[in-house]
Amino acid sequence: MKASKRYTVVLADRTTGVVRRFTISVKPVVAVAATVIALPILIGTGAALKARFDVRTLYSSHATLELENANYRAATEQLAGQIMALQAAMSELDAKAALDPSLQNSMDRLPAVVKGRAMGGPTANTALSLITPGLSSPEGTFGLLKDLLAGLEDRLQSVRSDVDKRNQLAAATPSIWPTHGWLSSSIGNRPDPLTGERDFHPGLDISADRGAPVYATADGTVTGAAAAGNYGNLVIVDHGFGLETRYGHLSAFKVKQGQTVKRGDLIGLVGSTGRTTGAHLHYEVRANGRILNPLQLLLSPRRARGD
Repeated sequence: MKASKRYTVVLADRTTGVVRRFTISVKPVVAVAATVIALPILIGTGAALKARFDVRTLYSSHATLELENANYRAATEQLAGQIMALQAAMSELDAKAALDPSLQNSMDRLPAVVKGRAMGGPTANTALSLITPGLSSPEGTFGLLKDLLAGLEDRLQSVRSDVDKRNQLAAATPSIWPTHGWLSSSIGNRPDPLTGERDFHPGLDISADRGAPVYATADGTVTGAAAAGNYGNLVIVDHGFGLETRYGHLSAFKVKQGQTVKRGDLIGLVGSTGRTTGAHLHYEVRANGRILNPLQLLLSPRRARGD
């Protein structure tokens, strides 16, 4: 094995003349120098590698966050759209649900079997049952809100259907006077005006001038417009929900069978056709074929039209 080179360093003090000698080996000196030089380089390289790793980790986290934010943004926009749709639907229902108090009072007096046809069955409110405790992530929260809003939309659709049926019943309720005039005979037992014998009168007699206009008292479809024995010229209107109105003794028809009419539409003229002693309108209301007192449905005893 080759011996390491050795060097002697001489240090002389000129003042005192003292001479000091130091012998050193080359390899240890080179090793120490190399270590001193390499250590900062190694530390710098390690720091650079760590910084590069940290940067890559940050880029990966940033990309993940951007994807999550995009998903949350899409979910938020979807929720906002559902909320706006619910607000619009609720505003629509508010407008539809508003009924004239007098008309509501008339509807309340309809027979239960008639009102039952306009009532929907019970609907469970499943939206509230979707609420569960222990939500620990935004994904769970968004999912719950979506399910909750979907449940509310289903419930709102059911309510909308019920409101539509109620409005249809309101339109079908005979609630206005069929003509201008004065009440000459009510429903019930009375002496027959021609024979004087006891008789049951199934409707109202409203005395009016011959040719006075006669109006439909609710929305419906004309199922008859022809002469009908003692009724004379008779118009029959089917309003749905089992409701029907009859207008007798007319001098002229203003509608035809099968025609659709609205409350307040002209359907005929007052006359004295059929079995009668003078010009007047005979007016009947029937519910499922049974006679109903028209007076309990009228909006006002002093008005013959709803306008």
